[in-house]
Amino acid sequence: MSDSMVISEKQKREYAEIVNQIKPKPRVWCNIFRAFIVGGLICLLGQFILSFFQNRGLNVNEAAAATSATLVFLAAFLTGVGVYDEVSRFGGAGGIVPITGFANSMVSSALEYRAEGLVFGVGSRLFTIAGPVLVWGIVTAWAVGIFYYFFT
Repeated sequence: MSDSMVISEKQKREYAEIVNQIKPKPRVWCNIFRAFIVGGLICLLGQFILSFFQNRGLNVNEAAAATSATLVFLAAFLTGVGVYDEVSRFGGAGGIVPITGFANSMVSSALEYRAEGLVFGVGSRLFTIAGPVLVWGIVTAWAVGIFYYFFT
């Protein structure tokens, strides 16, 4: 290696100082608060929907399934009209509460490729993000089922 390519420790420290001056400072507490509020509001909405279905005569399991389906529909619809992206942009990690975040990722992926057609666009790209999640869930459920079968 030539002498011109060797970087001294002093140059490394100077570079690190310049980087620290330029890099944006995250607003951690603000982001935590926003995620807490948005995630909490989504969960509160889920609780209201669950209570609504239970008051209509569904048992807990039926009401939970209906609540999940309703939340997925609402997240997909709001993603389609562009509202959920703004909610997620504001709330950060609070907007990706598992079931609504999953619906958002599915619909966002489909919307991104809709110009390529229904089969080669939406159909082939729909599971780009959600596919690995589904595979992991199926494999994990299979492994837990085998474990449960042999060890209980």
